[in-house]
Amino acid sequence: MGSVAHIFVAPHRGAPMKRLDDAYAIAGEGLSGDRYAEAVNRLSPSHEITLIESEHIDAFARELRLTFSPEMPRRNIVTTEVSLNDLLGKRFRIGDAVLEGLELCEPCRLFARRTHRAVRKFFVGKGGLRARIVTGGRIRVGDKICRDD
Repeated sequence: MGSVAHIFVAPHRGAPMKRLDDAYAIAGEGLSGDRYAEAVNRLSPSHEITLIESEHIDAFARELRLTFSPEMPRRNIVTTEVSLNDLLGKRFRIGDAVLEGLELCEPCRLFARRTHRAVRKFFVGKGGLRARIVTGGRIRVGDKICRDD
């Protein structure tokens, strides 16, 4: 289907996103080292891990002629060559981990405040996917993303 282009974590709210080559997905929690792996920061299972398509990041930068790097949307996993919206309500595998797509990540005011005002309009339906970690395991840059049916 597709693959992992980038992995990011942030140890606390507002902290710069840290790029990783691999990360451990902890079932029911989040990525090791990420703020949402701590229960106090996780509002619901949909906050365990987030994903976004690199193609949408690139299109935003190109169409609006703005600087927009892969860490700016503040999602954990940046993918390539996969439609994340098609994984809503589905289980899928990345590396050793199994995830379940729970809801779309729609652009919010905080996303716009931290990046560009135009993200609120551009990323509607393209802001990524919130997922829960069903089975923990290592996720690496380059890992394939495939449905787990």
